[in-house]
Amino acid sequence: MKGQIRVSTAILLVLVALLTGGLVMSYNHRNIPVFVSTAQAAGYEPGPLVSFAPVVKRAAPAVVNISSSRVVKSRVSQGGQGMFDDPFFRQFFGNRVPQQQQPRSERSQSLGSGVVVSPDGYILTNNHVIDGATEIKVSFADKREYPAKLIGTDPMTDVAVIKISEHNLPTLTLSDSSHAQIGDVVLAVGDPFGLGQTVTMGIVSATGRSGLGIERFEDFIQTDAPINPGNSGGALINTRGELIGINTAILAGNSGGNQGIGFAIPVNLARNVMDQILKTGKAAHGFMGVTLDPNPITPDKAKAFGLPANGRGVPITGVAAGSPAAKAGLQEGDVVVALDGQPVDEIQVLRGRIAAMSPGTVAKLSIVRDGKNQDVAVTLGTAGNDPVSGGNEPDGDDNGAPNGHGKKGALPGVSVQGLNSDLRQQLRLPDGTQGVVITDVDADSAAAQAGLQEGDVVTQVNRKKVTSVEQFNAAVRQGDGSGSTLLLVRRGGGSLFLVVPSGK
Repeated sequence: MKGQIRVSTAILLVLVALLTGGLVMSYNHRNIPVFVSTAQAAGYEPGPLVSFAPVVKRAAPAVVNISSSRVVKSRVSQGGQGMFDDPFFRQFFGNRVPQQQQPRSERSQSLGSGVVVSPDGYILTNNHVIDGATEIKVSFADKREYPAKLIGTDPMTDVAVIKISEHNLPTLTLSDSSHAQIGDVVLAVGDPFGLGQTVTMGIVSATGRSGLGIERFEDFIQTDAPINPGNSGGALINTRGELIGINTAILAGNSGGNQGIGFAIPVNLARNVMDQILKTGKAAHGFMGVTLDPNPITPDKAKAFGLPANGRGVPITGVAAGSPAAKAGLQEGDVVVALDGQPVDEIQVLRGRIAAMSPGTVAKLSIVRDGKNQDVAVTLGTAGNDPVSGGNEPDGDDNGAPNGHGKKGALPGVSVQGLNSDLRQQLRLPDGTQGVVITDVDADSAAAQAGLQEGDVVTQVNRKKVTSVEQFNAAVRQGDGSGSTLLLVRRGGGSLFLVVPSGK
């Protein structure tokens, strides 16, 4: 029976091979059938394997290992005596405890990667690779090693430029990272875990990634090319061997290693920062002078702004007096839908793109105001802490509800109170802030469902400024014909729009 099964299986395999043309049958001198591939029978020589070796051979010499060291002070216990403050030890030492140990200096080492971008020794890397370093060394794949000096850094984008005293170095060509598309094959070159130069392959998984909390300004290329600790500052290249990004971060699980989600700074942003550092010694970023709604546009909010049902954009919640945005005519309630012809639908994307521009650049905004499309040109200024607001907003934390219950307003379930100097101080609002304070919100009301909270300061109702309870009530009752109420709310250090349904 077993012999029959073997014969049947052999016959089946032969039939499949004959049908697919993969094998031909011949007989040896013992009349036993022998099967050979049709390629061998025809004398076919296999062609070259698909390989990225030529690309890597050109690019790899320009990717370096960076070793940095810094001197840190070891910590001393809060009590100053460590374990000798413990009663167990005091029974032996009494009050004669050993002399307090002084903080000791220790040398901390870190490893990363970098990319040679000019033959005379300029190297791009991450700021976090060399941050605080007192000594920087650069090693090439051929074991050459050089001391490096820091030229400049930009912590806001995590870009740094260092230099070695050497010439005629191999370099990488800088690509236009705006052309990177989802699905493009990419290679990551770096020195993970200090193992030595390593090349991994993947694709571009996404572009314009932001809101990750990794850097102040984020517009990352996401890739599944394996990136691990030590790859930071290394190269993300396309299949032509051109640099499209500087590998920066990974989304790590409990293992702390690669999870198939890595992020690279687009080379366009890195090049802009590098050019500024080389020219002036520091990087400057553009800013408009507006505050933006951090929440996405919902269908209700789109309707309130006069956008299509599936409309996207970023609403402006405030415009700083005398700012570039104010000079260009931008207003509260404008919705930015595109920057230089590219759509924007997230606050982080808009911030990142503005940050990538140099001060003095003219940013061409497409906005929607009162349901109508307009184009506005803004000549950017120089950013402080924020490329959009320029750091003009006050710091803030959760506002507590003001004293008193206020008066029942025209908005169902909501009590309001006019602003005065005491309330402004209590709520940490700038002098001159106008509006009404929400003093109570019924948990079962439509306003609570929309996200309105006690302590919120309402400065606009249906895009009309309100400075008193009377104006607030009148604006709510008048409505805008949609059956819903659009509120501009100041909360903490920022502002946002909320849409309260009619509740019918």
